[in-house]
Amino acid sequence: MYSDKAAVQASGDAQQQKPGAGNRIQVSSSKKPLFFYVNLAKRYMQQHGDVELSALGLAISTVVTIAEILKNNGLAVEKKIRTSTVEISDEMRGRSIQKAKIEILLGKTDNFDELMAASAGEANAGDGEQS
Repeated sequence: MYSDKAAVQASGDAQQQKPGAGNRIQVSSSKKPLFFYVNLAKRYMQQHGDVELSALGLAISTVVTIAEILKNNGLAVEKKIRTSTVEISDEMRGRSIQKAKIEILLGKTDNFDELMAASAGEANAGDGEQS
């Protein structure tokens, strides 16, 4: 439905946009639940040390919420925030439209690994109590 010179997909599932950018998450406001992206970002930070969250248009508020959840839980720090507009051709109307874009680069905090280990321990303890 949409195409873009910058190869950003408006549909927005978690996908790689550039070769070697395995730590980039393209967020949609409607495709997946919020905590899908939160958990995916945690996994990417474990694997790569940082994660880049990216969104277009209405999904921008979702990206900001994800970043704030990770920061407030002590898991991430902001490294860089970029905003821009991208031109997307709307083939239905035969013209191009401008969409706002945000990219937030988050890095692991010093105690990221301890916090993740503690939350994994709590999850395992909770599983044992229910049996």
